[in-house]
Amino acid sequence: MINALIRVVYRLAHLGLRLLWFIRRPETTGALVAVWHQGRVLLVKNSYRRQLTLPGGYVKPREDRRTTAARELREEVGIRVQPKRLVHAYHGTHFFEYRKDTLDIYELEMDEAPNVQVDEREVVRAEFHTPTEALDLSVVPHLEEYLSRRIGQGAS
Repeated sequence: MINALIRVVYRLAHLGLRLLWFIRRPETTGALVAVWHQGRVLLVKNSYRRQLTLPGGYVKPREDRRTTAARELREEVGIRVQPKRLVHAYHGTHFFEYRKDTLDIYELEMDEAPNVQVDEREVVRAEFHTPTEALDLSVVPHLEEYLSRRIGQGAS
């Protein structure tokens, strides 16, 4: 019951942010992690957004993007990794949700399937997909561009 209430708060907060972004049209900066295992990438479903994405979030002031990526990976899906293990794979900017959103995507290749743990609050689901499967789903623009480049289709 408490998780359901917290998910409602996340959705309302996100709607509020989108309204603010609609008015202010800000620039935001984030970092995501593409966790790869046996040719499949880990996608997450946030409670407040329709599209799937990668684990990640906004860069805090004076925080290195790679450090942000490692922190968010731990917070969102319980995977602990040293930032230096993350390999930079993508940098791009898209106008998304009324803001100029610049993201960096880091890759983490895992030999063993990770023990993924979601909080059922901010992140409600996490699952592995092939790049082709992922592109058939509703994903955020940065992820679509990253996966399209990775499999050689170019951005759509």
